[in-house]
Amino acid sequence: MKDRIVISPTSRQEGHAELVMEVDDEGIVTKGRYLSITPVRGLEKMVAGKNPETAPVLCQRICGVCPIPHTLASVEAIDHSLDIEVPKAGKLLRQATLAAHGVNSAAIHHFLIAPDFVPEEDFTTAVKSVSAVRKNVQYVVDMLAGEGIHPSDIRVGGMARNITSATKDKLIDRLKAFKPDMEKHVELMKSFIAARELPEGLGIVDAPLLASSASYGNLDEFDYDNFSEVLPEAWYDDPEIGKKACTTIPLINGKNVETGPRARMDKFNGFKDKGVVAQHVARAEEMLNNYNLTIDLLEQIDTSAPARADYDDRGTGKLGIGVIEGPRGTNVHMANVKDSKIQFYSAIVPTTWNIPTMGPATEGFHHKYGADVIRAYDPCLSCATHVMVVDDEDKSILKNDMVRI
Repeated sequence: MKDRIVISPTSRQEGHAELVMEVDDEGIVTKGRYLSITPVRGLEKMVAGKNPETAPVLCQRICGVCPIPHTLASVEAIDHSLDIEVPKAGKLLRQATLAAHGVNSAAIHHFLIAPDFVPEEDFTTAVKSVSAVRKNVQYVVDMLAGEGIHPSDIRVGGMARNITSATKDKLIDRLKAFKPDMEKHVELMKSFIAARELPEGLGIVDAPLLASSASYGNLDEFDYDNFSEVLPEAWYDDPEIGKKACTTIPLINGKNVETGPRARMDKFNGFKDKGVVAQHVARAEEMLNNYNLTIDLLEQIDTSAPARADYDDRGTGKLGIGVIEGPRGTNVHMANVKDSKIQFYSAIVPTTWNIPTMGPATEGFHHKYGADVIRAYDPCLSCATHVMVVDDEDKSILKNDMVRI
């Protein structure tokens, strides 16, 4: 006899979600569905009809956890629509900002999973290590982008300004001095993850990988012609879930994909392990890669060079696409600028890609491990929300609880 277990809301992610599991008499999951029930906010609609510079200011507020990737994806989309060639110094500053942010975001993830992986006697040590990492890399983001939460210096055309030679040297010296502690942190978290001994095979999904680059993002690697979206009612086999879910389902070649640290590490660094444990290990190793990359990018910056290009914001109606590898996966913003106004805007964010992979990842395991699968993929539901179910006739909201949460 099958039973249904519903965990709602789930914990430790940005936004509200449900995990719906069908289990057999032994408590083994036969089907799992993970869906967002976060209220629709409509930021993509808010920027329509506004000046192109408005988009990164508003769209960075899609998420408070990863505002840097959203800002960068937004300016990249506008740059592309306006045919702007960002100066080399501006590109390096953007890349260094994202790399440092990636380290910070991984550290936040380590704090969130600490209750699941870190022994009680080591908890204080782990949290202090997380705090030290964040203090150092967030300082880099603040200095490069103006602010770590709402980065005011990431602008259409490049960056608001270049850094000084003194700032460059200070950042490099600080990062190099902290590097031994950074390496210790990564090894510490990997040791805790290995000691947890989760069931073999937990969280493995058989889905194509989506990763455009090892670090920043590469438009040439995003297959826009083979990209499509479907509504949740067409994806979930349960009508109740289909109407309650509020994320579109993006597909590549008609299939849902896995994106994120493990996908990047697999595609660009030869990391082939799969599942919950592999995702955590991949994130830790990518964290160190991003730390070293931040130093390398800073060393390449010519502080006397321009960091922002002049541009004509009138546009020609060309669809611009910005592809950024955020900490949780590939973040795609799309913008169409014409007559100095945004005509169209859309964001396909990392969690949206990953949500369809949640169900199969839980199947075949005891239901108590469902939350471990969710935390492995680090979903951020506020970013992913795109859909509100309304009545076709009178346009009333069919699921009012979506806006009362």
